[in-house]
Amino acid sequence: MPQYDEVFERNRQWVAAHTASNPNFPASLAADQQPDYLYIGCSDSRVTAEELMGARAGEVFVHRNIANLVNNIDLNAMSVIEYAVRHLRVKHIVVCGHYGCGGVKAAMQAQDMGLLNPWLRNIRDVYRLHHTELEAIEDADARYDRLVELNVQEQCINVVKTAVVQQMYLENEFPTVHGWVFDLKTGLLKDLHIDFQHILRDIQEVYNLSEDTGWFAPGGNRSAIEE
Repeated sequence: MPQYDEVFERNRQWVAAHTASNPNFPASLAADQQPDYLYIGCSDSRVTAEELMGARAGEVFVHRNIANLVNNIDLNAMSVIEYAVRHLRVKHIVVCGHYGCGGVKAAMQAQDMGLLNPWLRNIRDVYRLHHTELEAIEDADARYDRLVELNVQEQCINVVKTAVVQQMYLENEFPTVHGWVFDLKTGLLKDLHIDFQHILRDIQEVYNLSEDTGWFAPGGNRSAIEE
């Protein structure tokens, strides 16, 4: 990592390098963004969305927090999803976790983490939901990796629960929700192949608030929405 003053020099070098290969680079940065992807990932400094996706500026709308959580009372996360889906009209929403996640590991330990306790409780809830499967895994590292995957899965479900995702999917048949895990040891992404349609059907009855707020998904099934 460069010293503080070197950051600005590296920024100038970055602009110069991109402008050399694309004279319109500064203008392209200033143009309106039209990303196809909303990426919800972990704040871990080793996991940067654009780099691991090989994406260019303007192609990915990014939200990051500890352990890539999607909590319906987190105004920050909910605002990002609302803006990305309704106004940017992204086609894909990706929840990306990573093996070796410190937040997930902390949630597995019997330790008072102070202010982090209520945040990590969301991951402990994931452990509780999948307790039988996880406790059957004898190897601690393998259990840890599996919790990372299950946490991504549960956060994908939380994304699908949101009203804006369901409403926009009905109108446009997008966005689709995906779950990925980044492997720090190989640098490769793993697609968990989250079954978006199956998840959507499963939550319809539970999260339908009233006859007025329900809508019919493809195939004639009444969907659920959550405010």
